[in-house]
Amino acid sequence: MRIGSSGPSGFLAAVICATAAAAQSDVVVSGAVIDETGAPIASATVFIYQQTGGDPVTGALSKSDGRFVVAGLPAGEYRVTIESLGYETAERPLTIGRKNNIYDLGRIALARSPDADAPVDEVVVRGERRDPLGVEPGKATFSLDGNTARAGGTALDALKSMPGVTVEQDGKVRLRGSDRLVILQDGKQSAQTGYGEQKGLDTIPADNIDRIEIITNPSAKYDAAGMAGVINIIYKKDAQLGFNGDASITGGIGQISKRREDNPSPLGSFDNNPRGVLSTNLRYNTENVRSFLRGEFLIQRDLPNNEFTTRFYDSGLAIASQVPENRKQKQYILKTGVDWDVDGSDTLSFSAGIDYEHHIDQAEIPFLNADTAEELRFWFWREDEGTGNFTSAIDWEHAFDAPGHKFSVNAQYTRAWEDEAYFLNERSPVRVGTDSTHLVARENIIPVTVDYVRPLPSGRIEAGLKGQWRRLPIDYDVVRGVQSVIYPGLGDHSDWREDIYSAYANYVREKSRYTAEIGVRVEQTKVAYDLPADNIYYPTSDAYDYFRVYPNTRLTWHLGDDDNLSAFFNIRVDRPGEPELRIFPKYDDPELLKVGNPYLRPQFTKVYEVSYQHSFENGSASLAAFYRDIDDPFTRVFTIDATNATYDIINRIYANTGHAANYGLELIASRKIGDFWDLSGSFDWYEIEVDPFTIDLLFPVPRQVQINASKGSTWDAKLNNRFYLPGDMELNVTAVHYAARNIAQGRQDDRTSIDLGFSKPVLKGRGEIVFAATDIFNSFGYRYRIDGFGFRAIYENFYQTQELNLSFKAKF
Repeated sequence: MRIGSSGPSGFLAAVICATAAAAQSDVVVSGAVIDETGAPIASATVFIYQQTGGDPVTGALSKSDGRFVVAGLPAGEYRVTIESLGYETAERPLTIGRKNNIYDLGRIALARSPDADAPVDEVVVRGERRDPLGVEPGKATFSLDGNTARAGGTALDALKSMPGVTVEQDGKVRLRGSDRLVILQDGKQSAQTGYGEQKGLDTIPADNIDRIEIITNPSAKYDAAGMAGVINIIYKKDAQLGFNGDASITGGIGQISKRREDNPSPLGSFDNNPRGVLSTNLRYNTENVRSFLRGEFLIQRDLPNNEFTTRFYDSGLAIASQVPENRKQKQYILKTGVDWDVDGSDTLSFSAGIDYEHHIDQAEIPFLNADTAEELRFWFWREDEGTGNFTSAIDWEHAFDAPGHKFSVNAQYTRAWEDEAYFLNERSPVRVGTDSTHLVARENIIPVTVDYVRPLPSGRIEAGLKGQWRRLPIDYDVVRGVQSVIYPGLGDHSDWREDIYSAYANYVREKSRYTAEIGVRVEQTKVAYDLPADNIYYPTSDAYDYFRVYPNTRLTWHLGDDDNLSAFFNIRVDRPGEPELRIFPKYDDPELLKVGNPYLRPQFTKVYEVSYQHSFENGSASLAAFYRDIDDPFTRVFTIDATNATYDIINRIYANTGHAANYGLELIASRKIGDFWDLSGSFDWYEIEVDPFTIDLLFPVPRQVQINASKGSTWDAKLNNRFYLPGDMELNVTAVHYAARNIAQGRQDDRTSIDLGFSKPVLKGRGEIVFAATDIFNSFGYRYRIDGFGFRAIYENFYQTQELNLSFKAKF
């Protein structure tokens, strides 16, 4: 059938163009219509039909340069017809999969023929009902829009309910049992979430987050770091023209109850801790310029640590202690950015932000004979610390004529700093003394990335380059008192440097019965750690470099419209950062001393996974089996410091521990039940194996530590409920349970949390009141049982997890 470019068919194509946006997919299909001489054909009609026949699903008209764009197609099999007055009809097959969302059909030549017109039947545009939980091979997406249980909270609070994610007390996030993952913000690393650490997640307001992506098998486009995968935090964006914004105020209280009574001391641990947050988001958008300004102020009293430790030595001595980290804190965050559409093909973006936090921590720590309650030593300290970061970024993106065909360059500069002063005091039969330490760290990071994406008729190709340069010098001053407990001979500085040069290529091919993705990333890494010449524990500075190839492969079989079976393989690396290498101990607990290891080496992991996904009308489900083979994993080990004749000290030192394996199953499911209830949940079971290994430690004296073989299984379960109530009110209830699990040199007990949130719109929909309660029963603290050489220990941390928050948000 031949269709002209005027009359009923032309009008119908225009209607299709206007209504195609009603579909809920972000798929874009493009191409160019030319004649036999290569000249563009304007106003050619493009129709897309289901492969099984029937009416057109959508369509478009070609522009003066012959190019056309069709958007909004759900996954499926289609045929594309291209027609123009005076030309023969051309037809192309089209497969829309779930991995690729941009398709370029290339240049389509039409042969000359007699003019003819023919009518077209009514067009029906079909959209897809949105699944409350988005699951696809290798990635799960979770929307935070309307998740009131997270209101007034942070990104760390939001991650607690994500499938496969475990949130630890120190801000560490584990995915399927491993904390070796990468946290991105809008697809980019930042100082706020860390380059190799995640301590800034508790400073990101959950209210500013649109959705969170959990990518368990990232492609070569992503950095090779992170054996567990990638978590991508995507912020809310507003395309409304003109000036608009919102402001909110949150008040709350934390640590309403205590799980355990404090050890006797005048200060004890903070409870009933007040919290206040003020935040605003301002946006001004025109047709060509989009800008934002975001600010937040936080003031609170907090209890980020509350460590109870009882050590049982083989000699029969038992020592009990409590280290409550009583904190008074203020934080200021300011971010701004501008996107400028220069000429329709080029976009220039600039963003900058500063995040400054200051806190005063205090603790009073009696060390008691656990059998007699006799005070053996009284240790009390005050910490004055300021941390911050300044980040700026500039992006340039050039869009070619075909949608999705683009070239981009991104450059960032990050300046982060830490200024930490400890004032340490002791009263004991041995001495009455005062020491102080002052550490100043300044980090400079410059990453530059170049990316190229080219859509194909059945997939896409991606390629890019990246260079990243990091410098982190540290100055360390010590003032020793009488009979000081500060280790001598540490030196007064260190300088850590890391340079990474990488290139990647990735190819995706998507057909009706399968999708294949294959990629490779190559990286050259150079690391140097300069130690002071007067350091008596480590004889030399450290430096090494290595070249590695990191492949990734994914093959998905489409078993039907709603079923996929996928297989994955990739290799990842986890590099120790400066905090794991730092040679200067932390003296908040002088008898359970934390310190790094400058001779740590990277760990490398081979990841295998098979997964099955099924979609149904009101939800989805997926089941994955995975296996990780880990060489040279690094973790903290506990060992006695026998050099101190006065006190019984245990060192917690990072070390490479030989070989480990991690394998398990993950089930994720969601279901929309009627119009009033969204239900989603996950269940993760995994086995953790650690091979026996002998570690050589140098601090504070050379010695060996034996790591025994261990093997044990554990599981996590999450259940999220979202209820839609009359009057546009909503109720969220989230339950999280982490079962007991093996750790290096011991076992961690199980823990549970119940969170809820309630929201009510006010001001005719321009405002909202939200109440949120986290860890209602105050049961999410954790307990370790440590089996060391010459001792065993019970370590509990009942830090602040129980909070009540009331928020008011207004839009303008």
